[in-house]
Amino acid sequence: MDPKKEEVRREHIRLHMEGTLTARDKVGVQDFVLLDAHTSESAFVDNLRKRFNENLIYTYIGTLLVSVNPYQELGIYTVSQMELYQGVSFFELPPHVYAIADNAYRMMCSELNNHFILISGESGAGKTEASKKILQYFAVTCPMTESLQIARDRLLLSNPVLEAFGNAKTLRNDNSSRFGKYMDIQFDFQGIPVGGHIISYLIEKSRVVYQNQGERNFHIFYQLLAGGEADRLAHLGLERDPRLYKYLSQGHRAKESSLNDKNDWKTVSNAFSVIDFTKADLENLFGIIASVLHLGNICFEEDPQGCATVPDTHEIKWIAKLLGVCPSVLLDALTHRKIEAKTEEVICPLTPGHSVYARDAMAKAVYGRTFTWLVNKINSSLVNKDVTKKTVIGLLDIYGFEVFDKNGFEQFCINYCNEKLQQLLIERTLKAEQAEYEMEGIEWEPIQYFNNKIICDLVEERHKGIISILDEECLRPGPATDLSFLEKLEETVGEHAHFQTRKLAGPKGRKRIGWMEFQLLHYAGEVTYCTKGFLEKNNDLLYRHLKEVLCRSSNRILRECFLVAELENRRRPPTVGTQFKDSLGSLLEMLICKEPSYIRCIKPNDTKEPSKFDDFLIRHQIKYLGLMEHLRVRRAGFAYRRRYEHFLQRYKSLCPDTWPHWHGPPGEGVERLIKYIGYRPEEYKLGKTKIFIRFPRTLFATEDAFEFSKHQLVARIQATYKGRLGRREYVKKRQVTTKLEAHWRGVLARREVQRRRWAVQVIRRFIKGFIHRHRPLCPDNEEFIVFVRKNYILNLRNHVPKNVLDKSWLRPPGILEHASDLLRKMCLRNLVRKYCRGVTDERRAMMQQKVVTSEIFRGKKEGYADSLRQPFATSRIDEGDIHPKVLQLIGSEKVEYGVPVIKYDRKGFKARQRQLILTRKAAYVVEMAKIKQKIEYSALKGVSTSSLSDGILVIHVSPEDIKQKGDAVLQCEHPFEAVTKLVMLVKKENMVNVVQGSLQFYISPGKEGTIVFHTGLEEHIYKDKNGQLTVVSVRRKS
Repeated sequence: MDPKKEEVRREHIRLHMEGTLTARDKVGVQDFVLLDAHTSESAFVDNLRKRFNENLIYTYIGTLLVSVNPYQELGIYTVSQMELYQGVSFFELPPHVYAIADNAYRMMCSELNNHFILISGESGAGKTEASKKILQYFAVTCPMTESLQIARDRLLLSNPVLEAFGNAKTLRNDNSSRFGKYMDIQFDFQGIPVGGHIISYLIEKSRVVYQNQGERNFHIFYQLLAGGEADRLAHLGLERDPRLYKYLSQGHRAKESSLNDKNDWKTVSNAFSVIDFTKADLENLFGIIASVLHLGNICFEEDPQGCATVPDTHEIKWIAKLLGVCPSVLLDALTHRKIEAKTEEVICPLTPGHSVYARDAMAKAVYGRTFTWLVNKINSSLVNKDVTKKTVIGLLDIYGFEVFDKNGFEQFCINYCNEKLQQLLIERTLKAEQAEYEMEGIEWEPIQYFNNKIICDLVEERHKGIISILDEECLRPGPATDLSFLEKLEETVGEHAHFQTRKLAGPKGRKRIGWMEFQLLHYAGEVTYCTKGFLEKNNDLLYRHLKEVLCRSSNRILRECFLVAELENRRRPPTVGTQFKDSLGSLLEMLICKEPSYIRCIKPNDTKEPSKFDDFLIRHQIKYLGLMEHLRVRRAGFAYRRRYEHFLQRYKSLCPDTWPHWHGPPGEGVERLIKYIGYRPEEYKLGKTKIFIRFPRTLFATEDAFEFSKHQLVARIQATYKGRLGRREYVKKRQVTTKLEAHWRGVLARREVQRRRWAVQVIRRFIKGFIHRHRPLCPDNEEFIVFVRKNYILNLRNHVPKNVLDKSWLRPPGILEHASDLLRKMCLRNLVRKYCRGVTDERRAMMQQKVVTSEIFRGKKEGYADSLRQPFATSRIDEGDIHPKVLQLIGSEKVEYGVPVIKYDRKGFKARQRQLILTRKAAYVVEMAKIKQKIEYSALKGVSTSSLSDGILVIHVSPEDIKQKGDAVLQCEHPFEAVTKLVMLVKKENMVNVVQGSLQFYISPGKEGTIVFHTGLEEHIYKDKNGQLTVVSVRRKS
């Protein structure tokens, strides 16, 4: 190459390297490590704002991902996006949560070691959504077998279940996780997800019994009430309106427009079926959820002695039913406390205030342990029984550093957890940096950073830490209070540099600290904690009396949660603080043996508005997430490092010696390349396998020069190649097109001629056929008539009557009227035959009985029309309901029909319960084991009934028959059925008399009685002052 031209080209590259740096000002840098002013918080926020305004919500700090919640759909979580990031080197594509997931997965598969992804941030920053996106990425991109599909589905659907029971609407977030969650996803040697395991931390049990204004209880309560089936709610004793329950109405936000509880219930119900919850599990689980709501509605009053009483035990009964405990024992446990001395037990009554505490403690304990059971149940469905070694990727979705206007025990635990995780993050980052420097032969420069071990020790040190002092106050005898705890802190750790109270602070500091508060100087800044409630929340005690009740519950879940062994163990259970410290220690032990990845979530504003960037809120989160400290550690050495092969492959076009191919060692090629570009010695170091670039500006300049050079090269190559290809293709196409056009025009012309000739012939035939359509079949009309027949038959196929009552029929053309009549008759016969074949013998017999009923009662008696819809029974009395003695007296006669009746005495008209039994030969009026009257059909004179809707029927007997006592006056619920059965057994025509007004009946020789029928407002049968039986019936609406 001409030396002058080469010099001009090199100078052009240098100028472009300087000039195009301003283009990056619009969208910022995708890695904060590449910021020139890396120590400036303002530069950090400005870069974050630039990217947020361009809908670029992800930015790296080295391998740590910073995610800003956009509060809108951006379309960056599609399957195509997942495929784009699959198997790609970490820094080759823009920052994304998929890049973090894919990098962890690839490193796990290639190195066969365990990884974890730590997701943190304050409520509403998008932690839960980030963990969902990672799970979805693994579900879509990991290899999968059909047999492991269930394990994958259970892993994905465990999220909505845990969200329902562990998430709630808060002032900051409509779906805030109120517990910490660590999930291990297990992979086999092929990288296929085969199982999982979940650990939960510090669920906010206090939310069960109390919510701040504008907040809600856990989602599951509202989902159950909104979407639960009516039968389920009735079984649980619940109403749909959440405002009826104290535990759901304190925040005055029972209904939330942004949440669809009914749809969420469907999702959770589907998840339960996939995760393998049995019907019994769900009944027990929702019984517990319902019992918590009933617990909140228990009200206590004070009796004259100042003791608590429950005036309305309605809720107690429901709780006892749902939990399977004795109502009186439960009531006693809520209003009394069992105190154990050395040799005896003393039961002492509680005041209303203490009973409310006991009630709330029970609700919190039941819900908290049930949540733990739920997590264990999900774990049992995710467990993989294959004993071969597996690698895991852990997802830690945990609360970020919290600083509110008023910070309590929960914030203390959460911030302690973040101190430990920050300590782990800085140590692991420093360790990784030092290891890489040593491996590459670069001199390690010690980095000064704030070691927050001193704060961790202040909180957790044995016997001297805040948790130990809190436990000591909770366990010591005597009246321990939150104030005595604060005084003990001042006495024990008052001289610690990171601890402050109002008493210990100077004049300026006292104004910011209350008398019941202490202040800790965390790695992220000062936080003031109010000690009010510390002892109560740390104790989290459930009275022994209530524990005994729950241990004896018949609810299987409660029996697993409250073991009888707890009652036998006299040792005091560990406090909440100690449990949290121990579980956090176990978590850190798990994390230390895994390779880390980090995601820090930030919410841009408190109003959940898209495109709104609140600088003050963002700075607050940057501080408490420790992002500036992490960036400072990452930038203490070199801002950028890359393997020689990758660096040379990307930038070789900038140097004539390395373009298009470099045949020597990659390290020498890189060295020649950077000398050509003009790197200064202080800007870089060359390691064994990597180049280390100290300043971001150096890298940006190289990248911009590469973009310029790439466009020049590509443009030149494309122009030449496209020109040649275009010319060659054009000549070829022109020749082929000319030949094809000539042949194709001929083909089209011949086809058109044939088509028109055929069309003319067809039209002629049909016109001729239409003209001769009324003649007998002949060649002139044969084709037309065949077409008409076929068309009619095809149309008739879609208009055939569906039943015998359907009289519609498709109108035929004139030439097919006779055939249409024949087809119609055949169709009707077929429908009739099909209907007749479908009638069973039993139904045929019943229809015959209905015909007889119609002949007797149609138009004569009220209620006949209603009886048509009611099928007749074979008998209204089972043979087992008839006394064996009666059957013995009847003898060989088979009971054809029986019905319960009320018999009215012929003299006093006293009503008596009887049975009317019909056989082939006689009718029997039976009382228990006695036959009160036998009426042989030969002596039967007739049956009378009124025209009204009453059930009175009178069986008339012949006065000449001395065996008979007189006519039988009976009342029956099924008069139409009973009379019809009797008529068909007697086989006498015109024996039924439907009377109006009154009827006479035979009492004894020479003596008759009268029954008077009339209508009234209600049914009534009585003996009037004239000695007549009066039957009052209600007239039915026609």
